[in-house]
Amino acid sequence: MRPTQVARAAGTGASVPVECCQICGHAPLDDVLSLGYMPPVNQMVPIGQGPRQQPWFPTNLLHCRNCDLVQLGLAVDPVIIFPPEYPYTSGTTKLLRDNFADLHRESAALLGLGADDLVVDIGSNDGTLLSNFQNGGHRVLGIEPTDVGDIANGKGIPTLKRYFGFDVAREVKREHGAASVVTAANCFAHIEDVHAIVDGIVEMLKDGGVFISESHYLIGLLDTLQYDTVYHEHLRYYSLTSLKHLLEMHNLEVFHARPIPSHGGSIRVYAARRGSHPVQESVRRMLASEPRGDAMAKRLASFRRDVVLSKLRLLSMLRDLKEKGARIAGISAPSRASTLVNYVGLDEGIIDYVCEIPGSLKIGKYMPGTGIPVVDETQLFSDQPDCAVVFSWHIADELTPKLRAKGFRGQLITPLPVPRML
Repeated sequence: MRPTQVARAAGTGASVPVECCQICGHAPLDDVLSLGYMPPVNQMVPIGQGPRQQPWFPTNLLHCRNCDLVQLGLAVDPVIIFPPEYPYTSGTTKLLRDNFADLHRESAALLGLGADDLVVDIGSNDGTLLSNFQNGGHRVLGIEPTDVGDIANGKGIPTLKRYFGFDVAREVKREHGAASVVTAANCFAHIEDVHAIVDGIVEMLKDGGVFISESHYLIGLLDTLQYDTVYHEHLRYYSLTSLKHLLEMHNLEVFHARPIPSHGGSIRVYAARRGSHPVQESVRRMLASEPRGDAMAKRLASFRRDVVLSKLRLLSMLRDLKEKGARIAGISAPSRASTLVNYVGLDEGIIDYVCEIPGSLKIGKYMPGTGIPVVDETQLFSDQPDCAVVFSWHIADELTPKLRAKGFRGQLITPLPVPRML
């Protein structure tokens, strides 16, 4: 039985409390953790604009003991969370570019894709994922509700600027034919009525067609203490157990799954109509490694305690630096940095500014909920602050040699999973 969905009027700013599991409908749900009230992580005020009221919403994590889904306790109107001026572009991160190239290589070989095969990407952003399939000679179509879809169209990657739903799925099938592959990378956990989304995906798929999802992996999140990935765009935190439960409700069978490094630890899952593809050993292996039920509840309780201790350790480190007169900057402003900054309580009195690579749409704005300005990274090299917090700590190994090569001489700090100097 599917959970009852609460109707909302889009664009009203309404938020809907999650009172039963978003996958299986089980209630009540167990409280896991609260990070307090947070602003939308991609709603940023231009530098110089006077203080104004911004929306803040609670961030409560809940656990379903029936299907083991961990989920956010409030669904915020997507018009607030994904405004037209949404500043995130996936093409600016090398790790993501490499990951999407790998996705194309792997899926094209595994599925035997040809020139006539249509690949549809839900939440296609700037078209970085689809560009690999297009360059591989396949037909492509993106579905992206924000203005970054214009970037994809400008690059010749056909993109519908629409919120995905069953009506859009029917339109795609009618206008372009059934899809051999439907992808949803880092957005499948974002959309509120997940059952309606899966219905739309199934509608688009041809017989034998494959749905490939990439999402933050709950087990990796817990193991590396990634509380900074908890924000309102992420309504669900999937284990393979919970994801398999969801897909089976729509007669989709997971036949391949594996962890991938993107976003600090994600899971790539292949699913198709039951019986159309042989189930690989990778699925059995991952399922066997995951805690379930009481074991998952115990693991989540440890996570809650460790999150609080991590916050205190980072504050202690930054306090010691400030007492010595250190000037502290931040490196990169991913969405996750907003959660960390606001949960830990960092502001412009602690962090002077945050640097982004040239061309980032976040430059010239304040970090959400703060007065910390986001500036071009060239300021880091000319200004030479004493130290810098690497907010994209999950790609610190990629960033550190680049920062050193460009001339930064200060100390680098990674805030998670344990705050430390590099």
